Amino acid sequence: MADIVLKGITWNHSRGITPLQAAAQRFTELHPNVEVQWHKRSLQQFADFPIEKLTEEYDLLIIDHPWVGTAAATGCVLALDEYLPEAYLKDQSENSVGASHRSYFYDGHQWALAIDAATPAASYRKDLLDANKTPVPATWNDVIHLAGKGRVAVPAIPIDLLMNFYTFCIAHGKIPFATTGEVIDNATGTAALNTMYELWSLVDRSMFEKNPIAVAEALSGSDEYWYCPFAYGYTNYSRPGYAKNLLTYTDVVSYNGQKLRTTIGGTGLSVSSFSPHKKEAVAFAELVCSGVFQTNGYAFNEGQPGYLKAWTSELNNQLTNHFFSSVLPVMENGYLRPRYHGYLHFQDEAGLYIQEFLLGRQKDAGAVLEKLNEIYAMSLKKNLSKVFA
Repeated sequence: MADIVLKGITWNHSRGITPLQAAAQRFTELHPNVEVQWHKRSLQQFADFPIEKLTEEYDLLIIDHPWVGTAAATGCVLALDEYLPEAYLKDQSENSVGASHRSYFYDGHQWALAIDAATPAASYRKDLLDANKTPVPATWNDVIHLAGKGRVAVPAIPIDLLMNFYTFCIAHGKIPFATTGEVIDNATGTAALNTMYELWSLVDRSMFEKNPIAVAEALSGSDEYWYCPFAYGYTNYSRPGYAKNLLTYTDVVSYNGQKLRTTIGGTGLSVSSFSPHKKEAVAFAELVCSGVFQTNGYAFNEGQPGYLKAWTSELNNQLTNHFFSSVLPVMENGYLRPRYHGYLHFQDEAGLYIQEFLLGRQKDAGAVLEKLNEIYAMSLKKNLSKVFA
C-alpha cells in the first residue's frame, strides 16, 4: 500500500484516460510510495459540475482553458509558475502547439500545463472518397456540394455550434468579443449565422445530438458519411485498429480565399490548492507534461500531446496516419476564445440559441444575436476588469 494516494479527474475517452494511466504507472515506478488514481467523467458531467468544486476532492484535474479566469479569481488550483522551474516553463512555452500553453496563462500566472492540444480540423474516409472518385473538399462550396449529397457529418450540439460561430465571425472579417458592448456586430453575426445555415440545413438531423466523438464514431463506423469539415480532432481514429475504418485528418477548407480559423480546445493539467500532497502532485504534472514523456509514453498510449516536438515526431506521425503534421497548421492558425471569470456562463448558454436558428426554429438572426449579447452582459458582471487579460 502506497503512503500517498493522489486522485485525478479526467474525461471519459481513450484520449483522455489511457495516457494518464500510463503516466500514473510510470510515476509509481519512479516514486514507489505514491499511487496515482485516475477517475473519469463524461464531457457532459464536466459541463454540469463546477470544476472549482472538484478541486475539493481531487489533487489533479484535467481542465479546459476557458476556466482559468475562474481559477485566478478563486485560487482553487495552484499557480504552477510558483512551483515549477523557470527553465521547465520556458521549454513548455517554446514547445507550445499553437496557443495551447499560453491559453492557461492568465492574470500573470500559469494555472495549468498544456497536456493535450486540439482544434476543429477536417477528417475524411480516404477509401470512400477514392472509391467514389471524389476529391477532398478544398473550399466552402465543395463542402456544401458534398453535404447536398448527404455525405457530410458534422457536430451540431450547442457548444460545438458556438465554437463554429466564432470561426464564421472571423471568416466574415471580425473577431468576436472585441468589445464589452457586444459579442459581434449585427452585420457580421448575421452573415456568420446565415453561412452556417447553408451547411447545417443540409445535414442529417441526428447531427444535432452528436458531439465530435460521436461524429468520429459515425464517420469511422459506417460508410454513410465520407467527410467532416470541422470537429475537434481525435488522433485515436487515425490510428490503425482503433475503429472499424481509418480516418484521415487534414486542414480545414478556405472561405472566400482564406483558410477558416477554428477555435482551439485541448486540455490542461492543474493541481488543486486543497491537495494535502502538493509536492507530489506537481511532480506528477511535471513528468506527464515533460517533452520526453509527451513525445513517447503519452503519444504512444492514445494521447494527443500538448508538446510541439511530439507533433513533429516522424514516428508519431507514422503511428497516426500523419494526424499531427496534418493538423498542426490548423492549431497554429487557431482562435483563442475568452477566459475571463464569468465566460463559462456565456459558453454554457449561448450555443442553444444558435442551434435553434440552425434547426429553423428561430428564423430571426437579429433576435439570436440580441440574446447572445444579453448573456454576454450577464457573464461580464462577474469580473469585468479582467475580460481582456
